[in-house]
Amino acid sequence: MNKSYRAVDKTSIVPLYHQVKEYLKNQIGSNVYKVDEMIPSERELSEQFEINRLTVRQAINELVQEGLLYRQRGVGTFVAMPKIEQPLTKLTNFSSDMHSRGLAPGAQVVSMEVIPASKPISMQLQIPEGEQVIELVRVRTANGEPLALERSYLVYELAHGLYEMNMENASLYQMLEDICGLKLVKALQTIEVSTARQDEAGILDIGQHDPVMLIERTTFTEGSNRPVEYVRSLYRGDRYKFSIEMKV
Repeated sequence: MNKSYRAVDKTSIVPLYHQVKEYLKNQIGSNVYKVDEMIPSERELSEQFEINRLTVRQAINELVQEGLLYRQRGVGTFVAMPKIEQPLTKLTNFSSDMHSRGLAPGAQVVSMEVIPASKPISMQLQIPEGEQVIELVRVRTANGEPLALERSYLVYELAHGLYEMNMENASLYQMLEDICGLKLVKALQTIEVSTARQDEAGILDIGQHDPVMLIERTTFTEGSNRPVEYVRSLYRGDRYKFSIEMKV
């Protein structure tokens, strides 16, 4: 690999590992090291910078933890595909989020049926247990790559106009507004770390027990301020991250 190097400043108060880390980040950001391309080994970098290999390893470890690099055992360290960042300050839909990033959103329907609401679902939707809901299971994609597995439960009384409609590559929230006349105004959402089951891993094209983010959200309509949708989504931990803006 004939990449250009610059020397680290050993007189600087900035730790050497951090200088190496920033160098690698700049190389990745400027596309010198491309996605899925192997970066120089710890030995090569330590010789180039004339520093200890443990210092280089610390820099690489942090970049792996941050998702900029990934390792293949016995092969080397590679540049990772950048994660998609999703702000949590506004209720948006997946399709709009992907369009804003220049990606082509998609939705592959796994199943769509009317079922009686279980107790947990009825509690989220504030309806009697056993009342009819539409269960819509879809794989959400960006440029054809699976990113999330969504299980949406919709109050049948409010969203029956969507049943048996073609939901492939469609925005659910847009269709709720256009077809069912429902304007969504707010949502309550929780996020926790989970792992993918075998069937879920196969759908998301990841390994079984790979980390995922489990997101549960209940979305409310304007006017009556009643829940219309409860959704459980599994987002790939290697391709997605969430950000929150906080003000003092």
